[in-house]
Amino acid sequence: MILGDRDLRYFIDRGLIKVEPFLSDTVRENGLDLRVGKQIARMRSPGRPLKLGDDVSDFFSVKEGDSFLIQPNEHVLLTTMEYLELPNDVMAFVNLRSSFARLGLFIPPTIVDAGFHGELTIEVVGSAFPVELESGTRFLHLVFAKTLTPIESPYAGKYQGQRGVTLPKFLK
Repeated sequence: MILGDRDLRYFIDRGLIKVEPFLSDTVRENGLDLRVGKQIARMRSPGRPLKLGDDVSDFFSVKEGDSFLIQPNEHVLLTTMEYLELPNDVMAFVNLRSSFARLGLFIPPTIVDAGFHGELTIEVVGSAFPVELESGTRFLHLVFAKTLTPIESPYAGKYQGQRGVTLPKFLK
């Protein structure tokens, strides 16, 4: 079952779904809009291949700021301003708001698992032209679905509790 605006307000008012900070325009018709945070990680090539299990920090440059220019076809990681907590029977589909998709920006299919808590780190792929995003701009739309029963093994992975841009973590 997809949660509509009244369902989402019910879950938020009772603390079943937590969104911090929660602003008046966060709840939309059939989901929540999340905002660009204050960090970006730009992918870069250090001139050597990445082997899974390697430290990935050489492959990214993390910066803080109030706005970020995403270059054509550039792949970046952005964080959300909001910290989110989901119960064990609600998950979310992450979508780019359509106005940004109409500019040619793209995000790969992304799910927020039931039981997750943290800020979201999302890959964004640049358009055919540079696009500037300001921190605080609504750019993601999350559509929430309630599972028929609570998840037996809620999310407890390596990104649980993340704050800021979190680089990929590969366990050996």
